[in-house]
Amino acid sequence: MDRTINRWAVMSGAIAILLCTGVIYSFSVFAGPLRAAHGWSMAEVMLAFTINGAVGPIPMILGGFIVDRGGARISILLGGLLFTTGFTLAGFADTLTELYLTYGLLAGLGQGFAYSGCLNNTLKFFPDKRGAAAGMITGGMGAGTVLGAPVARWLIEDHGTRTAFVSMGATYTVIVLLGWSFIRVAPVDYTPDGLTPSVTSGGPDNVPWTTMMRTSTFYLIFLMLFAGSFSGLMIASQAAPIGTSMFGLGAATAAGFVSLYSACNAAGRVAWGIISDRLGYLNAIMLIYGVVALSVLVLVSTDTRTAFTIGIVGLGLCFGGVMGVFPALVMKNFGPRFQGINYGIMFTAYSLSAYFGPKIAANISASHDGDYTNAFIVAMALALAGILVTLTLAKVQRTQAARRPGAAFSAATSGEI
Repeated sequence: MDRTINRWAVMSGAIAILLCTGVIYSFSVFAGPLRAAHGWSMAEVMLAFTINGAVGPIPMILGGFIVDRGGARISILLGGLLFTTGFTLAGFADTLTELYLTYGLLAGLGQGFAYSGCLNNTLKFFPDKRGAAAGMITGGMGAGTVLGAPVARWLIEDHGTRTAFVSMGATYTVIVLLGWSFIRVAPVDYTPDGLTPSVTSGGPDNVPWTTMMRTSTFYLIFLMLFAGSFSGLMIASQAAPIGTSMFGLGAATAAGFVSLYSACNAAGRVAWGIISDRLGYLNAIMLIYGVVALSVLVLVSTDTRTAFTIGIVGLGLCFGGVMGVFPALVMKNFGPRFQGINYGIMFTAYSLSAYFGPKIAANISASHDGDYTNAFIVAMALALAGILVTLTLAKVQRTQAARRPGAAFSAATSGEI
């Protein structure tokens, strides 16, 4: 095993790359100007964001397949350059078809390859800190909007959407190449210096995707990921319009809340990742669902700026938590060897949320004169359903542990529900 690799340098390179691809979540800043410049409807514009998320399973699964066979650097470089190319070309889109092909398809495929490579390869370097590592890696992606949204808003206001896309895309290309130079492939069964394999394993045998998909655990986690990411994606795509139509905010103020949501998204990934290492992944996820339900309840109860702030902060932190905790949860249940393709398949739940969340929110808003109340109610119902599914998974795991010799004590002391 090559112990000369600096795993923190690999982490830094991955975070730098995902800082670039994370700008995808600032699309609500671009959506209004694109609609005004081209005369498109908001639903037509938001379909680009929907396509971007919906194509995710393709590069996530293919990228995971490449990562699991030692090709993480290939997946990451391919993804990073596809993303920056699609993002840059979106600035020249004069038709909806061109926007869908560039921002939706090319950037979506690139984001998936880069995300799969950065996350799954780097996570294998941290068997002793899975939750925290997943939180930091995905936190880089969340932080991308914190930095990208205000820059995009300034460029759009002063120079137009084309200049914003092109100049940001060119900058991201340079950062991707620099970050990629730090990427190294994780050795099989990597163990950090100072720790023995027995300390860092503590999980199941490595389970291939064909076996994973025959387990009830897979489908329960799939439903949990769908329920957890739905509200976050809905808000990520509609934060600015929600602020202006329901809470009376000006365009500049609403854009500021997009940055606030993104900051909470990034912070939540790291914070919930660390929390999940200490409390257990299922306990952390239960708390996330509870905060989501309460945050949505606040949004539907009053139309004050304070309520909007509370809702944005709560939902941002929890969406970040979902993205930070679930990669570690999948690795814990199915092992690190096939994490790339296993999490790629599991990630299709996120893609379903990316399709239904923004679409449902936009359609409800269009049919109710900018009122998103019914969309919030759907999100709250899914969060409560997520709690029930998580309790079911905990029960299934306790039952399975009780049937394994010596495993019952481990399950009882693991910190899970």
